[in-house]
Amino acid sequence: MKPFRGSRVAQMVAASIAVVALSATAACSSDDGSDGSASESVAAPEGSFPGNAASGEPVKIGLINNEGGQAISMPENRESAEAVVQYANENLGGIGGRPIELVTCKQGEDANQARDCANKMVEAKVSAVLMTSSGQGNSMVPIITGAGIPYVSAAGQASSELTTPGAFMWTAGLPGAMTSMAKYSAQQGMKNVTAYVIDVPAATAGVQAMGAPAFQAAGVNLKVVPIPPGTPDATPQVSAGLGDKPDGVVVIGESTLCTSVFKALSTVSTTAEKMTIQPCSDPAVVEAVGAENLSDTKVSTASVINSDDPETQLYKAIMAKYAPDTDIEGFAIIGYQGMLGLVRATESVQGTDTSPAALTAAIKSAKDVPLPAGYGLTFTCDGKAMPGMPSVCGSGGIIVTFKDGELVDPKLV
Repeated sequence: MKPFRGSRVAQMVAASIAVVALSATAACSSDDGSDGSASESVAAPEGSFPGNAASGEPVKIGLINNEGGQAISMPENRESAEAVVQYANENLGGIGGRPIELVTCKQGEDANQARDCANKMVEAKVSAVLMTSSGQGNSMVPIITGAGIPYVSAAGQASSELTTPGAFMWTAGLPGAMTSMAKYSAQQGMKNVTAYVIDVPAATAGVQAMGAPAFQAAGVNLKVVPIPPGTPDATPQVSAGLGDKPDGVVVIGESTLCTSVFKALSTVSTTAEKMTIQPCSDPAVVEAVGAENLSDTKVSTASVINSDDPETQLYKAIMAKYAPDTDIEGFAIIGYQGMLGLVRATESVQGTDTSPAALTAAIKSAKDVPLPAGYGLTFTCDGKAMPGMPSVCGSGGIIVTFKDGELVDPKLV
């Protein structure tokens, strides 16, 4: 698995916001010593490249990417979305038979830049906007959906992204990760779980608001222990959280906090089963903590790229053909899931009407859409996937297991 690109200690708060947004969408893969790119030829599932080329007047689709900022920048998101557009235009008839034309805007996790990008999309009269990942959803969603343009993403975190009519999130993001871990905890007969969470509002408030109810619904009590960003030794907080002898522990944070917590867990006496989100499986964490201390830790995700699953093979084949130099083991999966999810959700669009209203209607009517690289997960945007979050289209998740420093044995939850 390749390391996530982003800031470290000096920028951990900004990075933590991205962690919350990406916690259930980043891919898991094995570290085979390669550079992580998809440059090698991959055997795609039969019929994956039918050559059904789009033609006619292009349909404009907006792409807003978290890129160029000092805190965190993810060009892989954009590159993978661009790869999907090329693939769809050459093989899937684009959208409605018409080629997709991207209108791209980069924003560096700044509210003013985010609003500027949203306004650019309205001025360009795009038919839909894909936001790859951001903590600035509340700055963009009202502008875009207020203009009648659907706003879509692989996952969201802002309240507006999760609840606004006209916004569609293919997966449940942090709520989905917490739900998956809650279901797994119940399956294992756990009664009490302690969550160690990086102490920034996006994380602690999210876990309290979405994680605690999910665990309660599963019949499991969740205790949240906040830990300040940059804490070098989390032993006091970890020890306090183990006072009630929980059956399991959850770690939510970026790699620096994950390292601190998992190191502490390896030195204290506990039999609690460990669970976490994908950013905590960063190779830097594995190296610092030791693979043996992470053995059997369960990791929640919404994509898998180390299996023989047809969706995994399609992801690798598309990236090998259209973005061979892009690292496919980090953030790229997010842009890929977002864009191909949009193409699949709008398959019912036919003829010349590719207006925002037509795309919105298609998305709302699509049922059980296969989540790209989702290992069998699907999404349906009927507002019923997650209670209280009508914009979320999928509630399922995947649990993978740490073995010898690698993530293996994916299971749908």
